[in-house]
Amino acid sequence: MAENVALLGLGTMGAGMATNLLKAGFSLSVYNRTAAKAQTLIKAGARFASTPAEAAKDALVIISMLSDDAASREVWLGRNSALEAAGKRAILIESSTVSPAWVAELAEAASQRGVELLDAPVTGSRMQAEAGQLSFLVGGSETTLEQARPVLEAMSKEIVHLGPVGSGAKMKLINNFLCGVQVASLAEGLTWIERSGLDREKALTVLKSGAPGSPLLGAISARMVSQNYAVNFLLTLMTKDLLYAQNEAARNNVDLKTAETARSLFEVAIAQGLGNEDMSSVIEPLRKR
Repeated sequence: MAENVALLGLGTMGAGMATNLLKAGFSLSVYNRTAAKAQTLIKAGARFASTPAEAAKDALVIISMLSDDAASREVWLGRNSALEAAGKRAILIESSTVSPAWVAELAEAASQRGVELLDAPVTGSRMQAEAGQLSFLVGGSETTLEQARPVLEAMSKEIVHLGPVGSGAKMKLINNFLCGVQVASLAEGLTWIERSGLDREKALTVLKSGAPGSPLLGAISARMVSQNYAVNFLLTLMTKDLLYAQNEAARNNVDLKTAETARSLFEVAIAQGLGNEDMSSVIEPLRKR
């Protein structure tokens, strides 16, 4: 299945995903609004398409990895859209972190076109995308997933089927809600440590080896200490994800108060010009107070 694959979006995650699809031997078409981002992939054997429709034509699996609902809507349903060019045997895979409401709308549009949709957002950041070590959180038909599995396996260490279409999007927002809150609380905690007179490295060793410890705490604290904010996960996207999480939780009568607090810290960082840095840079406005 899926000799011909299309990938729409070559940002922080999409470029690594495309590289691994090429390594696995798939015939790959790529689309990105900024063509310059495709040059390395073109040299590696990818074909650059000038529109989503051109990329999707003749592809048996069409994947999007984009920033938000609006960008996803544009490539799937906008002018020269991927959906209008998709063949009847095509499988659509929405891997962006988007709202379940948009996934439901896209699923309806795909159904009317007579094609199958999987919502399959990922956990992991730039490094996992480059290493082919993403985890896919999949909603949709098990049969469709099995058909698309070879494509997903080329980019991942794990594929988790969570239920019907929309399940992946819901799980991803819960995941990112918890991550965003932890990053924000770490920014406050580390600032407290730095001002308290404690030995910062000893204090972090206690936290990382104790109950608060997690892979995220270890990785993000190292970036905050070194002030290395090269993008693994864009700060603006975490801010967006927290908002989407709040909106989706509210549909289930859950008020994410911690998400609201965390998002306010990220919004301060955006206001101070850090929106295009890694999310770990959320600590800098706190340090300056």
